[in-house]
Amino acid sequence: MSWCLMAPADEIKAPDAIATRLRKLGLLRVDDLVLHLPIRYEDETRLTPIAEALDGGPVQIEAQVLEVSVQFRPRRQLVARVSDASGELVLRFLNFYGSQTRQLEMARDEGRKLRLFGEIRHGFLGAEMVHPRYRVLASDEVLPQSLTPVYPSAAGLSQSTLRKLIRKALAAATDLSELLDAHWCRKNRLPVFADAVQLLHAPPPGTPEATLQLRTHPAWQRIKFDEVLAQQLSLRRAYMARRKKGAPQLNASGMLARQLLAALPFSLTGAQQRVHAELAADLMQPYPMQRLLQGDVGSGKTILAALAACQAIEAGWQAAFMAPTEILAEQHYFKLRAWLMPLGVEVVWLSGSLKKAAKKAMQAQAATSAQLVVGTHALIQGGVDFARLGLAIVDEQHRFGVAQRLELRRKGGNPHQLMMSATPIPRTLAMSYYADLDVSVLDELPPGRRPIRTKLVSDARRAEVIARVRSAVTAGRQAYWVCPLIEESETLQLQTALETHVALSEELSELRIGLVHGRLKPDEKATTMAAFAAGEIDVLVATTVIEVGVDVPNASLMIIEHAERFGLSQLHQLRGRVGRGVHDSVCVLLFAQPLSETSRARLKIIFENTDGFEIARQDLHLRGPGEFVGSRQSGVPLLRYADLEADADLVVLARAMAEQLLRDDPECVRRHLARWLGSREELLKA
Repeated sequence: MSWCLMAPADEIKAPDAIATRLRKLGLLRVDDLVLHLPIRYEDETRLTPIAEALDGGPVQIEAQVLEVSVQFRPRRQLVARVSDASGELVLRFLNFYGSQTRQLEMARDEGRKLRLFGEIRHGFLGAEMVHPRYRVLASDEVLPQSLTPVYPSAAGLSQSTLRKLIRKALAAATDLSELLDAHWCRKNRLPVFADAVQLLHAPPPGTPEATLQLRTHPAWQRIKFDEVLAQQLSLRRAYMARRKKGAPQLNASGMLARQLLAALPFSLTGAQQRVHAELAADLMQPYPMQRLLQGDVGSGKTILAALAACQAIEAGWQAAFMAPTEILAEQHYFKLRAWLMPLGVEVVWLSGSLKKAAKKAMQAQAATSAQLVVGTHALIQGGVDFARLGLAIVDEQHRFGVAQRLELRRKGGNPHQLMMSATPIPRTLAMSYYADLDVSVLDELPPGRRPIRTKLVSDARRAEVIARVRSAVTAGRQAYWVCPLIEESETLQLQTALETHVALSEELSELRIGLVHGRLKPDEKATTMAAFAAGEIDVLVATTVIEVGVDVPNASLMIIEHAERFGLSQLHQLRGRVGRGVHDSVCVLLFAQPLSETSRARLKIIFENTDGFEIARQDLHLRGPGEFVGSRQSGVPLLRYADLEADADLVVLARAMAEQLLRDDPECVRRHLARWLGSREELLKA
């Protein structure tokens, strides 16, 4: 491996084929190899006699070759019989090369031993190993002095090549120096960084394997802490960098907000008052607000967005409100217009579906007189300019990518930004992946929201569910019937919705059955939703376009067909479409047998919990953080080793350490980020 010329800050020098495979693993520098840690270990430090080897467990054996043959029944295979002092063993290779046959024959003829590693199985013909790893021993070979690491790899990159590369990297990496305070590390039971790295790459015999496999060994704790610390430092640096940018100070008397509150038929909850105060204070700062507002379904986020918009408008600036879907954006538009237009606020609607002339007119208003512009992605398209954008509001922010949120901010120079999410984010996830944001939480539902009963029903009882729908409508209520999610095909999903609409129209012929799906023209969707809200439709058959934003107080029954196909957050969001009025509400989860273990677990969680934050916590446990952070992953250092649930204490510790280092030791920050992220550190731009 003399071609691997390394110095700690250097890129890895290797033949193109190997370098390409290393790049697939994200291994660009020597430091990357040092931090490319094993996924498991194999114990090649000891030998097991054949007679003492147990079924199913990996063992290492040294044995003499007795016989070698190529057999053709039941299929072509290479078979060798070997023995040690305690017994005999059959080796079986179903895929092999002629060179292997010759190699084993030569070992037999020269009386040289094989060192074998694999799983032994005892069958009718005795003990055997299928496709063991083996090599012919030189006469003076000793056993390894450490456990053998098994690394994450890529096609065409063997474990032996990776091990050699990593051994060279460890030898070349002169900067494994300790960057953190030694006394602090001892106090928190974290070993020295260099010791932790060396141990994990080459654990000495006697290291408890369970602590290595479960990543509870102190060496793993140190690595996981350093990884989370790098993430926290990167995100907090991004946060501080944004604070150095100027933003309009939205100083206002609060008169417009007070007028809005006085006109509302409800009062703010304690949680809403707290968040309103946080937003008002942020908007008066000379640097841009970057706040995530998260709250469960129905917790009242929209009114807080409206109050923030009032502050911007009263201060002489514009506000923009962007939502991911046309239905949701339109719902917000109608609600905000009803609240604000009586107060003299000019509210404009802008979506991609507007006809050319109408769109041009709205764009012109956005560039001149409009005070609040509500819309979809159309807000960030070419041709849309704002006269004085002071506040950008993004609803269901996890559905937008970093670049899209950045584009909305660019439209106004450097406005304040409020991001909202009705998908509650577990605390440790928010602390880890949203460390560059201020986070406000609405943890209190408005009074009058009635609890929703959830029922799990097999689709074999579909007729009973249809009877339940008829009964609810007879009692004066309305119902949703959500069609199954078919991720791989929007066309199939649409077809299912059409078929369900036809079937229910026949089975419930006395009722008025409506249909809404993503392929309808916006005005058709709007007409159908308005008819449902007005009570002119009894049952609304829908795809997941109604997941968020739909508010019909008289709807008290939600049927979700093939509920096992939906994620937990979707089920929770859909369930939240009912229970918005004074009537008892029920959500029926229709499922098809047989259920997978994961589907069973998901349905159990949604059945047993109504608290969105608890559902999110358990969902994180089931799925990991990837799907929660979604498009936000661009620019966010993801965690390879730390587990946000198991290592929540390390996240808390790293967050505090990051604040201290950023304040007191910028050189340590620079070196730590260079070690973990190199040139890949990206300031989060949105």
